This record gives sequence, C-alpha cells and structure tokens, in this order.
Amino acid sequence: MYGIVNKAVEELITQNFGAEKWEAVRTRAGIDVDFFISTEPYDDDITYKLAIAASEELHMDIGKVMVALGEYWVLQVGKKKYGGLMEAGGNNLRDFLHNLPQFHSRIMLLYPKLTPPEFRISDSKENSLDVHYFSKRQGLQEFVRGLLQGLSKLYQTETTIELIADRNSGSDHEIFRVSW
Repeated sequence: MYGIVNKAVEELITQNFGAEKWEAVRTRAGIDVDFFISTEPYDDDITYKLAIAASEELHMDIGKVMVALGEYWVLQVGKKKYGGLMEAGGNNLRDFLHNLPQFHSRIMLLYPKLTPPEFRISDSKENSLDVHYFSKRQGLQEFVRGLLQGLSKLYQTETTIELIADRNSGSDHEIFRVSW
C-alpha cells in the first residue's frame, strides 16, 4: 500500500489518542519508519501490523479499528487530498457508488504502482444497491465497510450496510448491501 494509507493510520491515532499512543502503536508493530512518504509504495505487511498494533494498544476489536480507518479515509484524507475527484463522482451516494470504478482509474494516474481493488454495483434499486468488492488483499472487509459508512456521512445519507457475502463464507469476494 502507498504511504498515504500508513500516514492515515498515524493521523487517526494521533488526532484521537495523542502522539504518545502513536509511538506505542509504531513500537508494538515493530515499524522503524520515522515518517511515511505519501507517494511511495510500502509493503502491505506494514499496514496490517499497524492496524493490529492499534487494536492491541487501544483495546479495540480489529474490525472497529478498520471501520474507523475507512471512515477517516473518506472524511479526512479523501475529502482533503482528492476533493475534486470525489466531487466528480456524483452529487449523491448512489451516483458516487455507481462511479466508483472510474474513481479508482483516476487515482491510478496519481499512483502508478497502485494495485486497486475492483468495485462493481449490482441489484440497484430505488433505496439500495449491492457493492461487490474484489481485491487480492485479504482482511480488509471492515475497512471497506468504514469507507461505505464514511461515504454515507459525506453525502449525508443515513444507511444500513450489510455484508451479504464474503470470502470467509466461500465467496470469491465481498458483497455489501447498502440501503437508505
């Protein structure tokens, strides 16, 4: 993952729990990188270690840490760093989710070594749709739930997000039903 993701973990923890807690997380994770460069790729293992260490240091379920990171990513990182791209995605949650594949295509222009996930939309109805999440990376379904929750907040849309299929249950990808 790119350094911008690891920086988001650092910022989330620092803003909510302080710099000392971030140092404790970094130490527990065994990460000796003093600062992450946003545009540089890092081994995925670093991000996973940081998330696990945050879970342990903060005495939070890893799923809750990942959801919080997903929300933070949309509401802080995405909004600040990719505001124009996000605005181009649509005027409401439904439009943005339908345009999500194009969003990642544009992001790849900024991060050429990016291995983005793939999103597809199905079963689109007036008050719901299914978001299919395909990725080579395991263990990020709660991060995706957080992204969806963050987008719901960004577009001021009260939603229910239900995981209806996942790799742990035999599917080859995750499917989230987003209802509003």
